[in-house]
Parts: sequence; structure tokens; C-alpha cells
Amino acid sequence: MSQENLLEVRDLRVNYGGIEAVRGISFDVPKGEIVTLIGSNGAGKSSTLRAIVGLEKPASGSITFKGENLVTQKTESIVTKGITLVPEGRRVFVNLTVQENLRMGAYMRNDDLTKDFDWVYSLFPRLKERSWQSAGTLSGGEQQMLAIARALMSRPELIMMDEPSLGLAPIVVQEVFEIIREIHEQGVTILLIEQNANMALKAAGTGYVMETGRITLSGTGKELAENEQVKEAYLGKSRK
Repeated sequence: MSQENLLEVRDLRVNYGGIEAVRGISFDVPKGEIVTLIGSNGAGKSSTLRAIVGLEKPASGSITFKGENLVTQKTESIVTKGITLVPEGRRVFVNLTVQENLRMGAYMRNDDLTKDFDWVYSLFPRLKERSWQSAGTLSGGEQQMLAIARALMSRPELIMMDEPSLGLAPIVVQEVFEIIREIHEQGVTILLIEQNANMALKAAGTGYVMETGRITLSGTGKELAENEQVKEAYLGKSRK
């Protein structure tokens, strides 16, 4: 386990109008780890990721990446520093080809992308086969793979994924999590939001449970998977 924290979140609060979506949470993402935030809908997980990448302005708190506070920075600047987000719902560009979608992931770069295309196509051979198809013709699982591959094209040190298994068939969920492990093995740090707590806790070194905007439990993935409270609240539901 790495001693160095790539990302540190301290007392983060995010408000929507009068509603406090995130209520003073603190957590770390050590370099080289998979960290997961689990919890039900409305717990504040997505709001947390959106604040980290600059899509929501925190009401208070600090978000530090490699020692630098991100709170006042724009999303474009945050991406160039090495953080990328795979949003919930995939949000691929359906009228563009697979290859064009991947190029969009590298829009902040102006260097040669040949090695990056080779890398993502080695991770996702099916995308290589479909590189000239429009993204709208892909299956849900293939679109999720494209969303992850597109995020990797920016060469992130930290990739954040918001519900990558949502709406996918169980066999495809297994495949997506195998890819997540492979990306991790290649040195990318991962912050993962998942309603499928069973799969998330198996993959993660560290996990946090969020409820109504607060972190209520934390531990290793194994510890949380064996916690009676977590089993009762989340693990039964995750085996749909």
C-alpha cells in the first residue's frame, strides 16, 4: 500500500440551493490504489466526484491533488493535471465514431496519440473492431467501455468512475470490473462510485460508505464486505 496520497479531500461540503448534498466529508485516495465510495442513490457520491473535477463549486472544504488545492480551478485545468471522470450514464458522442470519441478524450493534448490508441485498443479489442462505427450503434456495455477508454486517452494519474456497471447485464459487469483491475495494474489510481457494492468492495483496497451526505463507515474493501451493517444495507441488494 502506497504511503503517498494522490488525492486528499477535507471537510468537503456541496450545496444545491438550500440542500446540503455533501456534509463535511474527508477521505484519501493513496497513489496506486482503487478506492470506492458506496451508498444508495442520493447519498452524495456523484456530487463528490463532480466537486473534485470542478463541475460543482464546493461550499467549503479543500480538495488537494498532488499537494495542490483544486477548489478554485476550472475543469479544463484539473484535467491537464491528471484527473479524469467517466460520468454516470456513459455520455458518449453517439453521432461520432469510436475513434472520434477517443480523440475527444485527448482534446487537451497536442502530442502523438498513436501509443495511446494502441494501449486502449489492447484493453478493449472490441472497440478496435468497431473503430469506424458510430458510438450510437454500440451496445450498452461497449458504450461503457468506450467511455472508460475515452477517459484514458487524457493519460490520467487518477481516473474517477461514476457507476460504471449501471444498467449492464451481469456478464458485462464482470467484464467491466476485469478491465478496471487491469487499468489499476497498469499504474492508474482509481476512485470508483458503485451501487454494486459487492463488486466494488472486491476490487477496492479501501472503501467508504456514504449515507445522506456523510461518510458513516470506512475500512479495507475486505473489512467492509464482512461488516454486518454493510451486508444488510448493500450486499443483498447488489446481487440482483
